Amino acid sequence: MMTTISSFLFRSGLAIVFCVTLPGSLAAQQGQTPALKSISYRLGMSHPNTHLFEVSIEVETGQDFAGGAIDFQMPKWSPGRYAVFDFAKNVQEFRGSSGLCPRTPLKCSLPDATVTRVDDQTWRVATQNTHNLTVSYKVYADDLSGTFSQLNARHANFNGGCIFMYLVGHKQDRVKLAIEPPAGWRITNASSAGPDQHEWQFANYDILIDTPTEIAPDWTEDDFKVDGKLYRVVVHSLGNEGGKRAALVKDLEKIVRAETAMWGPPEFDSYTFLLHFAGDGKSGDGMEHLTSTQIIMPGLLVEPGTYVEMLDAAAHEFFHVWNVKRLRPLELGPWDFTRPANTRGLWIAEGFTNYYGHLMQRRAGLWDDSQFLSCESDTITSVENAPGSRLMSAEESSLSAPFLDDAPHAQQHNLTNTSISYYPKGELLGFVLDLLMRGKTHGKASLDDVMRHMYDEFYLRSPAASYYLRGRGYSNEDFERAIAAISGIDAGDFFKRYVRGVEVPPYDEALAQVGLKLSRKMDSARYDAGIGFDKSDLRSMEARTIGPGSAADLSGMQPGDVLVSIGGVNVTRDTWLKILGRYREGQQVEFQVRRKQILIPISVEIGQPPHVEFRIEEDKNASAEAKAIRAAWLKG
Repeated sequence: MMTTISSFLFRSGLAIVFCVTLPGSLAAQQGQTPALKSISYRLGMSHPNTHLFEVSIEVETGQDFAGGAIDFQMPKWSPGRYAVFDFAKNVQEFRGSSGLCPRTPLKCSLPDATVTRVDDQTWRVATQNTHNLTVSYKVYADDLSGTFSQLNARHANFNGGCIFMYLVGHKQDRVKLAIEPPAGWRITNASSAGPDQHEWQFANYDILIDTPTEIAPDWTEDDFKVDGKLYRVVVHSLGNEGGKRAALVKDLEKIVRAETAMWGPPEFDSYTFLLHFAGDGKSGDGMEHLTSTQIIMPGLLVEPGTYVEMLDAAAHEFFHVWNVKRLRPLELGPWDFTRPANTRGLWIAEGFTNYYGHLMQRRAGLWDDSQFLSCESDTITSVENAPGSRLMSAEESSLSAPFLDDAPHAQQHNLTNTSISYYPKGELLGFVLDLLMRGKTHGKASLDDVMRHMYDEFYLRSPAASYYLRGRGYSNEDFERAIAAISGIDAGDFFKRYVRGVEVPPYDEALAQVGLKLSRKMDSARYDAGIGFDKSDLRSMEARTIGPGSAADLSGMQPGDVLVSIGGVNVTRDTWLKILGRYREGQQVEFQVRRKQILIPISVEIGQPPHVEFRIEEDKNASAEAKAIRAAWLKG
């Protein structure tokens, strides 16, 4: 507010935007540039088939601008997806004009302003003794995802980070947005009061780009309320729904009720689920935002698997309302878009959200006990069979996010063998911590309590650390102290061994707290000699990875080799494991591979099956107390 730090609803016309205002004294302490008189974005899409969004930014400085120029910068990445994508590569036809061209910026008749391309992401526009200027440019966009944007004859969908430049030194300034859609297309986003709204105001640039928007003639909306809060389910289906829409809305409401039961009432008045069923077999993603989520499924709503995956994604993304978007690591907001984000806390931010996304489906009644425990069993199996799990800690995995989070790779790498994702690694650490706390405190404390405590301390009650939101970010050490304070567990030892170290988490000890146990079984049917293929291409026999120290590695097989035959029998992706399974440990088997068009025989000695199947099972001898703690854990 004006003299205190708190969130408020800023109302402009019919737009409701969640925002904060930073006191002038704190702004001065942070060295921010004095606010400009106004910054107005205008988005056009006059020729959807070209995939070109038309962007203009009208700037009223209201002052003689220091240095006589303004820098406009396109982010290298966007929040929630930590890989660097260099969005500037899709910018074209950048132009500056002296004065305002609010209606036809791409055909502006005002004098050109001098434009200098400073670097790969920055354009410098001379103010030339004027207090007003307009820049315009186009952005190519044809990817439907939670990070990129898409414009075609069917619809427009944008994520602001890859479309809108910011004014360097002025991300904290208020901004306006006007959208000019094709005739008959309607607009929806989390800040829309209705489909006829075309103009919005946002507290700052970070809130602007945190508002994904769908523009199309055929999206639909269903609403429900929980505890006085409005939830909008916006669906853009590009195929058969099979009459499942009503059930989807009811199941989303169950998720909302389960998660708000844990956290308490959210601070927004409305929230939007922006859901796409692309039906293209490739577009799939989910991204969290302050008052919305955008989720894209590659299949159709009619498909049972797609329905289940959508609910799984929704449970995860809605949990981010608290964990990540508000309760956040120190480095997550406001952001420096000129370099990758570096935080040690993604195993909490994303990993714990993975854990709770699954647990909340059990608490919501969408899963039963066996489904939830089967899911966690699969996660343990995946992580404990990954070679990188013993090489990369949870903190290091978090810091490596720019390499791991859907990052593009031009060169060959060994990340498959040396890295582990912070999503499943963090999920299992949250799982184990939760059970240890519940058991050792006889059900009096849990990870739920820690999350609420952290949210209260760092978001609700802490003074604002920046213009971006209320509260401040946390460090891993803050979480360590909170766990110890609430549960009495030696969190320092846990963090040293399992968070900063790579020891196997104490699954058996944790499961025993709730009357469960972990079985282990060598799975010879999945013996693969250490050869990994591309999971996205089920026909290719080209080895993408070779496990270090595996039978294939010791025999001299290399990534890029194409497996042709095993023991003289030609193989395919459907048959190779079955044929390999005919041989026993210690046998020598001749593989034939094609390396750079040359057929090479390789003698492989079959090793011990390295794959262990983990299953969580009920302990028939569990105490009544352990069973009671388990019931409280699963039901919430």
